Amino acid sequence: MLTKEHELLRETLRSFSEKELKPLAREIDETEGFHPEVFKKIGDLGLLGVTVSEAYGGGGMDVLAATLAMEEFGRVCASTALSYLAHSILCVNNIYANGTEEQKKKYLPPLCSGEKLGAMAMTEPGYGSDAMGMETKAVKEGKFYKLTGRKMFITNGTVAQTLVVYAKTGSDREVSSFIVEKDFPGFSVGKKLSKLGMRGSPTSELIFEDCKVPENNVLGKLHQGIPQMKKTLDIERITISGISVGIAQAALEDSISYAKDRKQFKTPIIEFQLVQKMLADMYTWLEAARRLTYHAAMVASSGKKATALASACKVYASEIATQASLHAIQILGGYGYCKDYNVERYLRDAKLMEIGAGTSEVQRMIIAKELAQTGLK
Repeated sequence: MLTKEHELLRETLRSFSEKELKPLAREIDETEGFHPEVFKKIGDLGLLGVTVSEAYGGGGMDVLAATLAMEEFGRVCASTALSYLAHSILCVNNIYANGTEEQKKKYLPPLCSGEKLGAMAMTEPGYGSDAMGMETKAVKEGKFYKLTGRKMFITNGTVAQTLVVYAKTGSDREVSSFIVEKDFPGFSVGKKLSKLGMRGSPTSELIFEDCKVPENNVLGKLHQGIPQMKKTLDIERITISGISVGIAQAALEDSISYAKDRKQFKTPIIEFQLVQKMLADMYTWLEAARRLTYHAAMVASSGKKATALASACKVYASEIATQASLHAIQILGGYGYCKDYNVERYLRDAKLMEIGAGTSEVQRMIIAKELAQTGLK
């Protein structure tokens, strides 16, 4: 399933994650810290624009490569993986896939190098799953658009210098996306949110008060926000599944290690059948989620529509990541409930995977809708 290039990439990602991310993971979680120097190092590897052509400073790789990056980062520090996804997929790949040549030349090189960080703003205080209900509007005035509205739960909201922002530019179905720079007049960052998990991935409210955006910063073409959004969300749901797979992998690794060392009744607990059942279930879930996610990534990389597959791997991988983390806590017992061990963090991080990028309930609705329209292919 993986090419030699993908295998080499995984080795690079594993080495980088163990050396650069793992030592910081607990501190990042405890302090809600964000380390821009880590992103600069990822940029030095050519991975901040992993799916972007080398002509713009990217890695020139595919969706599967991006998914591998999410998995390896997610295995040691899911917060970093989530911020990386918001940057590399929701912002950078979005501009690469939908932008004009002028926009690509202007914005992609500094985003791919790590000189600037990116984000995407779609969700609003009153509209999450119902994205089409958004109230943010963009009104044309001369050679500018003025954006007015609020966005909520925006990953990288406090640190991004370049953002892709969705706003209505006409009727309810006329939505456009805009490239907004942090210093544009009328743009400000609202409240930074303190979260249960993914604490090192900064999340905030964004405020647009007659934010003045040049007309040349309409991403691609006017009124194309909905099809752009749908394609981006498919890729997001596939790659974010990589983070879930990484969390599940970490939970299983920690559980095996602990179960081998921990003795009760003078016997390593890994020899107890009920512990063995939990480990076996975790392994089965992990491998199934990984294969489904890789398959979806390969379909997306080929250019084929992958909407149902994207939602399928998203809902399955996220739910098994949560369940695997719960099993890990149970295997570690009292230690698993303490912050001295990582498994409680895995659970807090994993839970977001069932909510962000579309809830599990919405993913099942999407799958059913796709099956009703196109059947099994």
